[in-house]
Amino acid sequence: MSLVGRLEDLALSDIFQILSIGKKTGTLVINGASGNAMIVFRNGLVVRVETTQLEGTLGHDLLKSGTIKESMLQMALEVKKKLPTTSAAEILFDLGAVNSDTLEKASKKRIEKVVYHLLLWHEGDFQFELDDLELKDSIQIEDLGWEVSKGISPEYLLMEGARIHDESAQHEFVSNEELTGETAEEGGWESDWGGHTVAERKDISALKSLTQELRFPNSASEITLLILRFASDIFQRGVLFMAGENEMAGLGQFGLEIERADEKIRETALPLKDSPFFTRIINEVQSYKGPMEKDKITEMMIKEFGGSWPSEVGVFPIIAEGRVAAMLYCDNMPAGEPIAETEGLEIFISQAGLALEKSLLQRRLQEMQKSMENKNPPLTPL
Repeated sequence: MSLVGRLEDLALSDIFQILSIGKKTGTLVINGASGNAMIVFRNGLVVRVETTQLEGTLGHDLLKSGTIKESMLQMALEVKKKLPTTSAAEILFDLGAVNSDTLEKASKKRIEKVVYHLLLWHEGDFQFELDDLELKDSIQIEDLGWEVSKGISPEYLLMEGARIHDESAQHEFVSNEELTGETAEEGGWESDWGGHTVAERKDISALKSLTQELRFPNSASEITLLILRFASDIFQRGVLFMAGENEMAGLGQFGLEIERADEKIRETALPLKDSPFFTRIINEVQSYKGPMEKDKITEMMIKEFGGSWPSEVGVFPIIAEGRVAAMLYCDNMPAGEPIAETEGLEIFISQAGLALEKSLLQRRLQEMQKSMENKNPPLTPL
C-alpha cells in the first residue's frame, strides 16, 4: 500500500490515525514549504522522526543538555563526512560517547518536538511507502537521528503536540495590567470573592482553549482527539468508547499504564447486556460522577486497565443525531485523587456531539454528491 497526497486534503493528524489504526510499517515522507520531514512507523507506532525545519541534529541536542562535550560532537561530525548515511547519534554511540538509554530518552524528546512542528504544517506533499524502512535518496534530510526501540503512540504524540501548542498560546497572552497599567481591581473588575483573585478552574481554562479548535474540525477523528485532550487535563486516565446498540468499542485512551495501550483499547468490545451500570447511563443520557457499580463488564474493564478499584469515576455520554454515539470513561487511578469540577468538560462534550453531527452530515453530503456525479456523468459534445 502506498499513501500519496497533499496536506491540504488530508491533515497529518488524520494520516497518523490511518497508519496507527492499520498498524502499518513503513516511512512517511513530507515535502512542505517549511522544509522536509520523515516519520518511520513500525506496527503503527512512531520509532524515528526528523525534519530540516529544526536547526542541528540529535547530537546537538545532546550537547545542549550537557550529555556530551563539543569536541566529541565535532569528532562525530567529521566521521559523518566519510559516512554520510550514518547519523551523528549512531556515530556517537559507536564511539562510546553515549549509551543507548540516553539516546532513547533524547530521541523521544526530539520526536515530540518535531511532531509538534509538523502539526503546524498545512501545505505540502506526503508519501507513505508500506514496509519500506530503507532511508535512502528519496529523503532529503542529512541526519536521520536515532530509532527508538519502543515505538511511541501516534495518539500520544498528537495530544502532546496539541498540549504544547495550548501552553505556547497561553504564554503569548498579554494581561490587562500589561496593556493598561491597571490591576483587575483598579480597572473595575473586582472579584465577587472579597476582592481576591480566584484561580481559574482547569475545566474552564481547557474549555476556553479548545472550543475554538472544535469549531472547525478536519474530521471525526480530530473531534475524538480533542475530547481526550480535554479530559486529560482533569483526569489521570480515560477511555473513549464508540457506543452501538449492543456493545461499546474502544476508540482511544490516555493515561493507561499498560503495554500496547492504544492497540488494546481499539481491540476492546464490551457487550452492554452484561453491564447494567453502563446500560443505565446510556438509557438515561446523563453524565455520571460517583462510585462505579460492580458488574461483569466493569470488573473486567478495571482488570484490563490495571490498578485497584476506583473510589469514583466520571462517565460522559456523547450525543449525536439524537442518540448516544460515544461514551467517555474517566477516573483518577492509580493516585485515587477526588474528581475535580467537570462542568467545563460536560459543556465541551455537548459541543463535541454537535460537531460530530456536522462532520457526519458533511461526509454523507460528499458521498451523495459523488454518487450523483457517477450516475450522471457530464455530457460530452458530439
